[in-house]
Amino acid sequence: QVQLVESGGGLVQAGGSLRLSCPASGIAFSIMAIGWYRQAPGKQRERVARISSGGGTVYGDSVKGRFAISRDNTKNMVYLQMNNLKAEDTAVYYCKIEFTDYWGKGTLVTVSS
Repeated sequence: QVQLVESGGGLVQAGGSLRLSCPASGIAFSIMAIGWYRQAPGKQRERVARISSGGGTVYGDSVKGRFAISRDNTKNMVYLQMNNLKAEDTAVYYCKIEFTDYWGKGTLVTVSS
């Protein structure tokens, strides 16, 4: 059974930082691309960042230069370091095994201005 469990969300002031974590189990993690997505109230879910099995990264325009995705294949973990947070980053953040329908349940990030 595939499981993804996000953690690390919370309330932070604008300009602050958070680090999200997502351990994965039940899947050949090291060969999978992993994505971080977010969904703000009243908006569609959007991809924030993606990391390939080889470590290549892609970022959404709104987070370039502020967010960093990384992975540790020895721990089956993917991370999202979020710096210089803005009010518009407020959303539920999800990790996903790319090119599958496996999603975590999300972790809420709230940025106060």
